[in-house]
Parts: sequence; structure tokens; C-alpha cells
Amino acid sequence: GTKKKAACPGLGLFYTILSAFLFSVASLLLKKIEDVHSVEVSAFRCVFQMAFVLPGLIYYKTGFLGPKGKRIFLFFRGFLGSVAMVLLYYAYQVMPLADATVITFTSPVFTSLLAWIFLKEKYTLWDLLFTLFAVTGVILIARPPFLFGSRVTGIEGSYSDHLKGTIAAIASTLSAASTIVILRKVGKSVHYFLSIWYYAVIGLVGCVIALFVLNEWRLPHCGRDRVFLILIGLLGLGGQIFLTKALQIEKAGPVSIMRTMDVVFAFILQVLFLNHLPTWWTVGGALCVVASSSGTAIRKWRHSVKKAKQREI
Repeated sequence: GTKKKAACPGLGLFYTILSAFLFSVASLLLKKIEDVHSVEVSAFRCVFQMAFVLPGLIYYKTGFLGPKGKRIFLFFRGFLGSVAMVLLYYAYQVMPLADATVITFTSPVFTSLLAWIFLKEKYTLWDLLFTLFAVTGVILIARPPFLFGSRVTGIEGSYSDHLKGTIAAIASTLSAASTIVILRKVGKSVHYFLSIWYYAVIGLVGCVIALFVLNEWRLPHCGRDRVFLILIGLLGLGGQIFLTKALQIEKAGPVSIMRTMDVVFAFILQVLFLNHLPTWWTVGGALCVVASSSGTAIRKWRHSVKKAKQREI
């Protein structure tokens, strides 16, 4: 028979780096947009998601509601995913880009904790250690005055905004971790496109309602900001596509480790385009969080490899 052509070595990791770069550039453009609420930016992102997913739903004939027993899970996946997006965009707007990016990388640690609580997955002392590392990293970035004194340096704007951004980033991370736990619960019984569809539709409806309640709906003042809004939607979509393709051809462990390039790109873009040098507290917090997320990914990767070998035996 004909031999199957081997995939290009390292292609999945290249896709991961490309995804990280696209996500980082989208975050940078979000910082550059003036006087547009994070909820409105999220609404534009949802529109692009819907435009991309709709043809896929029609092609794969998945329907628009999904299996009856899974709809409640899909609803909460969409709701929590959209909440995570809005809160993350708000954090990007009110605190340094690198700080918000680093906090989002505590997601694997919180995912392990939530999976232990709701899915009864194993939670070891290593997981507890990685959780403590992640919490330490967040504390170094937030720098609460009761630990670091009243004179907090290296932040954007007031400390009040910095604290609000930190809380929003943590809440976004918890919401994102919850969506991963829900997707694990659903498993492969629901098509990936259908999951994104719920995320985009519920997110768009929620954002429109929130914009009317907050009375924050407005068109950007200049053409540049309108172009940035479109680019944020396209870059976010591209980043998600490349990350999905990476997970299709590469093991989850190496992809999770390589995703820490998000942090590297965030630091570089912040220095080059925002003229904001990170403090040593931020660098220390980033090292703690990256060590935590990488450790979690490596441990799960080794565990999955070990289980695969046992099945072969």
C-alpha cells in the first residue's frame, strides 16, 4: 500500500508561535484604540467569529442548536467564553499589556483545580505547587499596597485602574478555565464549530444588551480606529485557527509550553510600540506564571504519554 506522507516536523509548534504572535498584535491594537469600550470591541470580534463559523456549520450539517442533552453545556460554554473575552479586553485597556497577558497564563492551573472539583480528575501535590506559583506571580503583578506599600511604580494610570484590570484578568482566566472544563465534559460529541457558534452568538447578544445598558455604543472617531477594530477581529480569528490546527497535528503538552511565547511577544510589543518598560516585579511574576503553566503542561503531557504506552502494552 501507499505510505502516508509524514507531516512537516515542528509544523504544529510553528502554528502555535504564529497564533501567539497574531493574538499579541491584536492585543496591541486594542491598546491603540481610543475611546471604544471593551464590550464594543468584543461585539465586533463576535461578528467575525459568526461570519467564519456559519459556512462551516452549513458544510458539516451540524445544525445550529446541537444535541438536546448538550445544549445547556453549550450555552454556559458560550456565556462564560464571552464573559472571559470582555473582561480580558477590559484588562488590556486599563493595565500594561504584558501584565494582563501574564495573568491569563494562569488558566491551565485553574483548569486543573476546577477539573478536580467538578470532573473528579486527579489533583496532586505538584498541581498544588503550580497553583501556588501562579498565585505568587499574580500577586507580584498586582502588588497590593498592604504588601508592597502605598507607592506602587510601573503601572499605567492610577493604581485603582490597575487593580480593576487585575481583577478583570483573573475573572477572565477563571471563566476561560471553566469553558475548558465544560468542553471536556461535552467531549467529542459536539462539533468544534458548534462550540464557537454558541460562543459568538451568545457573546454578540450579551455585548449588544450591555452596550445599550451602559450607553457606550459609538463609532470610532477616525478611520484608523475602525481599521484597528477590523484587524482585531481578523487577527483574533487567525490566531484561533492556527492554534486549532496546531492542536490537530501536535500533542497538547508541547503546544501549551510553546504558547508561553504570548508572554514574550507581549513584552516585546509593549516596549517597542507602547514605550512602557516592564518592572522587575512584572518580570518576576511572569517567570512564576510561565513556570507554573509550563510545569502543568509538562506533567499532563508525560501522564498522557505514559497512559498511551500502557494501552499499547
